[in-house]
Amino acid sequence: MAQESNVKAEIQVKLPLRSAEEASTLCGLQDAHVKLIAKKFDVGIVVRDHHLVIQGMPVTVARVERLLRQLLELQRSGHALSAQEVAYAAGLAQEGREGELAGIYSQTLTSTSRGKPVQPRTSGQKRYLEAIRAYPLVFGIGPAGTGKTYLAVAAAVAAFRSKEISRIILTRPAVEAGEKLGFLPGDLQDKVDPYLRPLYDALYEILGYDTYRKYVERGLIEIAPLAYMRGRTLGDAFVILDEAQNTTPEQMKMFLTRLGWGSRAVVTGDITQIDLPRGLESGLLHARQILEKVDGLSFIYLNENDVVRHPLLRRIIRAYEEHGAASRPQSQSPDNLPEPGGVST
Repeated sequence: MAQESNVKAEIQVKLPLRSAEEASTLCGLQDAHVKLIAKKFDVGIVVRDHHLVIQGMPVTVARVERLLRQLLELQRSGHALSAQEVAYAAGLAQEGREGELAGIYSQTLTSTSRGKPVQPRTSGQKRYLEAIRAYPLVFGIGPAGTGKTYLAVAAAVAAFRSKEISRIILTRPAVEAGEKLGFLPGDLQDKVDPYLRPLYDALYEILGYDTYRKYVERGLIEIAPLAYMRGRTLGDAFVILDEAQNTTPEQMKMFLTRLGWGSRAVVTGDITQIDLPRGLESGLLHARQILEKVDGLSFIYLNENDVVRHPLLRRIIRAYEEHGAASRPQSQSPDNLPEPGGVST
């Protein structure tokens, strides 16, 4: 009897669509988008007579309807929805935050060499880019796949294109992660290039290889190991320190004190993947302890919800976090770490 009562309590809501093509695009390839939403919210979703029909319990149906209307508005504005974006939007809707979608995807930072817009894809990425625009120094801390480096490079290119700065400088510490640099073939540049490859890749995609090479030859873009920064003053530049968890406190201080007039800097790192030799303190952790309450800079924390690579990566990060929390003694828990996705300014 209770089951019959629940069935009778279900309702149907019809969301009008403009055409069969609009319905097909919204539903995704082989209806993947609506199947994902239907499974996550335990509702039925079908296309019928140019309408999207949602069936389920009233509260859930109302939430799914709001979500689908938001997705439909994004699609009609010209935004091509990906499966990852639909999954993220569904997660926001489960928290009653589907209204944030329009604000996330309405921002375009710059475009790639192929004309593809570079935009934030999560609320955390949106906060990250807002901080980069607002502060001369930003620390972006989070796991792999959250777009820390790529968005920082895109922000640097956007600032360069708008003539806010005159050059871009990207650097990384050349710290070995299990391999020995001395065993690699080639000269010093050949040995350090693999450490800088993610920076090259981001610039190639945004600028195109030919433009990138032209800017490098003119000295407008520089990519170098962190050790090359010592003794310099970096004025009127957008400077990115990537993989900052692998700096020592001395290296971090050296980098931060290089900044000159008109400079902007972004420091990125993943504090769960520190490759420093045992016994050495991470410069990123040290800087967080010292600088987190200093005015005029910002710490942005991203988490697995901001991962924009393969969806499996999000689950892998979560599994490692849960394993680490279970195996770590209470006395070794990270000190004063804000909630994931939080902001400290």
